[in-house]
Amino acid sequence: MSVAAERLQLPFARPNVLDLAPLYEVLRREAPITPVTTPAGDPAWLVTRFEEVRDLLSDKRLGRSHPEPERASRITTAAVQDGPTGNYETEEADHARMRRLLTPAFSAKRMRMLSDYMQQLVDGYVDQLLVEYADATDGVVDLHTGLAFPLPVAVICRLLGVPESDTVYFHSLSERMASLGTGDDAHQAREEFNRYMIGLVETKRPDLGEDVISDLIRAQSADETFDYGEMVRLCVGLLFAGHETTVNRIGLGALFLLTHRDQWEALTADPVGRVNATVEEIMRLGAPGDLGLLRYAHTDLDVAGATIRRGDAVILSINAANRDASVYSDAETFDPDRPERTHLGFGHGSHFCIGASLARTELRVVFTTLARRLPGLRLAKELDELEVRPTLTGGVTSLPVTW
Repeated sequence: MSVAAERLQLPFARPNVLDLAPLYEVLRREAPITPVTTPAGDPAWLVTRFEEVRDLLSDKRLGRSHPEPERASRITTAAVQDGPTGNYETEEADHARMRRLLTPAFSAKRMRMLSDYMQQLVDGYVDQLLVEYADATDGVVDLHTGLAFPLPVAVICRLLGVPESDTVYFHSLSERMASLGTGDDAHQAREEFNRYMIGLVETKRPDLGEDVISDLIRAQSADETFDYGEMVRLCVGLLFAGHETTVNRIGLGALFLLTHRDQWEALTADPVGRVNATVEEIMRLGAPGDLGLLRYAHTDLDVAGATIRRGDAVILSINAANRDASVYSDAETFDPDRPERTHLGFGHGSHFCIGASLARTELRVVFTTLARRLPGLRLAKELDELEVRPTLTGGVTSLPVTW
């Protein structure tokens, strides 16, 4: 039976945290748009080929909102990207306003200004890892808790204007929101996160600072069409995504480099010269999570021989698209020297990730510093021994290393 005739069940089992299910390669070749059943048990379309994923990312016939939200397919039981968001009638205008408000805060120029701060942080974390290494009886330290997690948290707190003292609390809420196995608790965590953000907004309001949340408070106060609840949800989304995704990319990047010793040694030999290409390959091949970006059809559309009806859920698999052998030579191989420089790791079109400059800057600082200061770095466990986080965004719970 052709795979196109089956309704497959998501997620597909992965062999390990770095590789995808082999089924994705079959789907790209035989059924780049195929009907699936989501983890929540609802119908959706899964898109896996680079061309269609790229085109649909910028296709205005798809959106995050739904024409009839109560009838929308649900994707997971997590409280992150589980179903439709936003207002169907105003989604495009709301998105344009969000981009207009946030683009200055996340500009490449602003990120360059933050790079010295990031460098100070990373050097401090590495100093602490060296102390822990000297004290460890087994010579093993955790790169996840020592660097990959605290760096993005500290940076996003500074950028948004969130107290670092709240880190443990909002990280706990983030973990619960993205959990795939807790049902109602994930949605309760989202409500708690909203209440936390409302409290932070109202605490800041009398004395606004030079930070993103203060900017959004000012904008919401000045624009009656900018709903208070929308502003709060945007702040929650920025805090969640601003640390969660980069934590995972640092971990996955370290795993790719340390399981490909030739690439790690090449980076240590020329950290400054090779870091940009290395970061882009991490963004291409790193695959946090097992699903994709959720969209809903706002009208009927025909794509690659499939007819998608108005209201249908569409899951755009960035992970699969970035390993398309029709676009990339030796697509499954981690190779920063590859000639192909484009990827969909930050999305595409009008929804291109607004935090791309932030993520790139953090990753460049991290891997340049690690290559320079810890050239003997290696994994202390086999890849298959690492525990994968049971959340929508995936990643590892720890990253034991030695040198």
